[in-house]
Amino acid sequence: MTPRIHTLLSTRNIVHTWWPLAASWILMGLEGPILSAVVARLAFPEINLAAWGGIVNPLSLIIESPIIMLLAASTALSKDWASFQKIYRFMMIAGAALTGLHILVAFTPLYDLLVSGILGVPTEIVEPGRIGFQIMLPWTWAIAYRRFHQGVLIRFNHSGVVGRGTLVRLGSLVLVLGIGYILKISPGIIAGSAAVAVAVTSESLYIGRVTRPILNNELRSAPPVPTELTWKIFYAFYIPLVLTSLITLIVNPITSAAISRMNLAIDSLAAWPVVMGLVFIFRSLGVAFNEVMVALLDENGSYYSLRKFAVWLSLLTSLSLLLLAATPLANFWLQRISALNAPLAEMARLALWLAIPLPALTVSQSYFQGTILHSKQTRGITESVVIYLLVSALLLAAGAAWNQTAGLYIGVLAMDASMLAQTLWLWYRSRDWRANLKQRDAQIKMAAAGIPENVG
Repeated sequence: MTPRIHTLLSTRNIVHTWWPLAASWILMGLEGPILSAVVARLAFPEINLAAWGGIVNPLSLIIESPIIMLLAASTALSKDWASFQKIYRFMMIAGAALTGLHILVAFTPLYDLLVSGILGVPTEIVEPGRIGFQIMLPWTWAIAYRRFHQGVLIRFNHSGVVGRGTLVRLGSLVLVLGIGYILKISPGIIAGSAAVAVAVTSESLYIGRVTRPILNNELRSAPPVPTELTWKIFYAFYIPLVLTSLITLIVNPITSAAISRMNLAIDSLAAWPVVMGLVFIFRSLGVAFNEVMVALLDENGSYYSLRKFAVWLSLLTSLSLLLLAATPLANFWLQRISALNAPLAEMARLALWLAIPLPALTVSQSYFQGTILHSKQTRGITESVVIYLLVSALLLAAGAAWNQTAGLYIGVLAMDASMLAQTLWLWYRSRDWRANLKQRDAQIKMAAAGIPENVG
């Protein structure tokens, strides 16, 4: 009997690449709930949670947005030493420039212009937000350095190290938060922001150290790519991704500004990071799938296996969130773990029901977006986030004008609708690349079966 020829990428190989990244994202996803749980147990919890969710976190994410896609860029492009050095220079210059921008916002009247003038957040959270944002100064450069080197690890099949780095980050976070809780540091935003700043810096230093042997032993000896990575090629690939992350993250302060103008503003802003932190744990499994697509689509026979994996992962993640929302686990998490009072916990529980589609949409986006990234024609990704921004802004504005329910619910519904619109556009823009991959893998299956290509 002729032995069976395996032409498709095995599920085991996909899981081998995906699981360390997923574990890393899950651990990062725990960061938000842990922070919220500690801050909720310190003085003035609603004020400090609202300051984190409405000011510190969204502003920090906006400033880091130009470097957040360094993970995808490094994974896709760090194939030889010359390419690595070029992207490294970009990372260091961008990290320094964005840190300068963070200083400018945090320590000058520009903060008041943005927070009080443009965002219009409740007055009670302005000063706690300022303190937290100042403490977060190391955030951007540390994230840039870490994500860039993580891309190298993934490119050279060392994704397991990424998860260990996240353990370093989480351990540092818990340590600092524990000290803050024991000392009853007030306001709680100090403990929360300091913990995040120390955590990302610790992880960055660890990832930098463990990447050095890979750089010296594997990357330096890698053969040069056939087409040299010029600045023109790099920027053509990366600028659409920068616009993608920037536009995506702009939605965060827009959401804060909209919720600040709706019913139960402080309660909604306080519950928002708790809900989004919990939902992100489920979404993180799909976020990790993006790098899996980039890393594995080069392999012949990978398309059908990755598509099947995406379908099952979509069902698993959203059904798991449904199970949590429909059982007493939700109240246990929100009241016992996150320490929300009963009214806030009830608001958050209802919001979880509204968020059930988000994990499946995240997997779908990673699948279609990974296909586009593989093609190196990234404009469609930028177009999709413009749609995301427009739909979200329109619905948030309508919700603020209607103003008949808590802003938390409008925020989650706007996220549902905007992510659905974005996913549909990614599906549409990736159709030609998916067809090419299907044709490639169909030919491989036929060849493995001994069928001539012109048959049929």
